[in-house]
Parts: sequence; structure tokens; C-alpha cells
Amino acid sequence: MTDATALPGQPRGGVLSGPATARAVNVLAPNPSAMTLDGTNTWILSEPDSGLAVVVDPGPLDDGHLRHVVATAEQAGKRVALTLLTHGHPDHAEGAARFAELTGTKVRALDPALRLGDEGLAAGDVVTVGGLELRVVPAPGHTADSLCFHLPADQAVLTGDTVLGRGTTVVAHPDGRLGDYLDTLRRLRSLTVDDGVHTVLPGHGPVLDDAQGAVEYYLAHRAHRLAQVETAVEDGHRTPSEVVAHVYADVDRSLWPAAELSVRAQLEYLKEHGIL
Repeated sequence: MTDATALPGQPRGGVLSGPATARAVNVLAPNPSAMTLDGTNTWILSEPDSGLAVVVDPGPLDDGHLRHVVATAEQAGKRVALTLLTHGHPDHAEGAARFAELTGTKVRALDPALRLGDEGLAAGDVVTVGGLELRVVPAPGHTADSLCFHLPADQAVLTGDTVLGRGTTVVAHPDGRLGDYLDTLRRLRSLTVDDGVHTVLPGHGPVLDDAQGAVEYYLAHRAHRLAQVETAVEDGHRTPSEVVAHVYADVDRSLWPAAELSVRAQLEYLKEHGIL
């Protein structure tokens, strides 16, 4: 068995649902798959002495899960006062409208199509509820509308699908762009170096206790994959599907369609930079 402390980001073992930091509690959605890992992490955030909470990514349209999130908050003496979205993929956002009905909250997101209420989210925004402070971090790359949320009081960052608790994420071409994603990873690295962030609260998978290690691993992984794709093209593998079969030969074939999105993003990046 591999020691978790030797894995990128030092993932925590044990049950995923439950308290993760002084201000963050995870409620795991029942939607496990090869793409969603154990399921979607729905985060309940609140100051310990406050009766108000923020929920990030209600998850899929699963009434049982959404009601469980509400009940978990209420059992802790909290009322959900606001709903936030890291991005619009259905496993994170499909249940948001129903969750807003259950809680009477507004939904704030970068994409206007996902919002319920007048307020959206933008880079540099600071969200405050019941004394809790969240700083909005732009995170395009996985998708164009991706955001992260910096929780300074816990030296933590909620990353949605930008950084996962296990494995690596997809650059969902054409909406996602590799250049944007690399810039986002560098931005997150700055949070770990300059702002003391050491904990990753991801959208899927376990909490990571070495945020800098996780981000450095992601940057190295992307550089390695990019070099592999460049070499594959030079060796005559021209189409995205051919590149996937060559570069991702050791990856479960069920993940190849997602890998092809990343390959398309990598090929576009190489062309934009005059390498292909």
C-alpha cells in the first residue's frame, strides 16, 4: 500500500464526508463515476460561531442529496444563506436551482446563465456571510467559467475541478483552454507561496494537505503531457484520437473521450505557440 503522504498533495485518508477544516464541512453526493471519482463534494462553509452558512456546488439534481445538505447545515445550527458555483458542469451545478428553492437562497456564479438573483461573481470579489470571508479567484482552463474560492481563515482554497483530490483534471476543449489553465495553476501556486494556502478542498476526491505540492505536481504533469503530445505528432500521430491512443495507452479506455478533450486543447496550444 502506498503511503498517502508520498502522493501528490498529501491526500487525507478516511471518510470523505464530514468536517475538513474549522469552517468547511463536506457532504459527498451519491454520483460516483470514473469522471467524478467518489462523487461531487458539496461544501458547507461557516464561521464556527455563526448561524449562517454558504454552500459551494450543490451538485447533481438529486433531491435526497440536496435535502441532506440542508439537514447537515441545520443540525449544526446553521441556515444556508447563499449558494456559490465553481463552474457550470452538471455534477456541480445541476441541482443549484432546486437547492435555491429548498433554501430560499440566491445562486452566484461567473456565468450569468447559472445565476439566480442579480449578483454574479468576478475576479477579486470578496463574499462575506456571517463573518465568513471568501475571495474569488479566477480559474479558467478546465472550463471558461471556472472559479476557485480562497478561504483565508483556514488557509484553504476550494478548487472545484481545477485541482482534484486524486488524479488530474480535464481541460474541456473547446470551452477549456490549456494556456488559461496553466495561468490558473500558476495563480494557485502564488496563493500557496504568498498567501499561506496549504489545504485544497477539491470538487472531487479527498482533501489535500499540501496545496503547493499538488499544484507543482499538476504543472509538472501538464508539461510532461504536452511534451508527449508534441513527440507523438512528430512521430506521425496526427489526429486527436491517434494521439490519445499513443500517449494515454496506459489509461483506462473509458477515460479516452475525456483525454481527447485535453489532447485537443494541447494541440491547439502547441499550434498557437508555433511549435506545430
